[in-house]
Amino acid sequence: MTKSNLLRMDNVGIVVESLDDAIAFFTEIGLSLEGRATIEGEWAGRVTGLDSQRVEIAMMVTPDGHSRLELSRFIDPSTVADHRVAPVNSLGYLRVMFTVDNIDELLTRLYKHGATLVGEVVQYENAYRLCYIRGNDGLLIGLAEQLGKK
Repeated sequence: MTKSNLLRMDNVGIVVESLDDAIAFFTEIGLSLEGRATIEGEWAGRVTGLDSQRVEIAMMVTPDGHSRLELSRFIDPSTVADHRVAPVNSLGYLRVMFTVDNIDELLTRLYKHGATLVGEVVQYENAYRLCYIRGNDGLLIGLAEQLGKK
């Protein structure tokens, strides 16, 4: 048996209603738009199992260049399920966590994009301040501010 050698994780994908709004929201967090394209055709459907599809995507990248977030807006076929209001303990539910410099300042900016705090900002020992927000399109986003290392 040959073992596969993992090289890296390329990206995490999130389906959104408005690509423009999602790009603006994640840009506010600090990601940059790396590229935007429409993916369509039978070849793409063979990868996803959706037959023929047409999807507009935007690839967002973190400042260090190591992590990417692929935002997708399905044109055809349309989306079939909505998990945005599922609580954090739902099976298969996705949450993306970002480490930030200043949670309070970032929250003030994200509220202007419609973000809402899920619980509250809490401190874990002397290591982190953490919170969950519902961001653009109701997506669950985690924010972590490392303490003692500025």
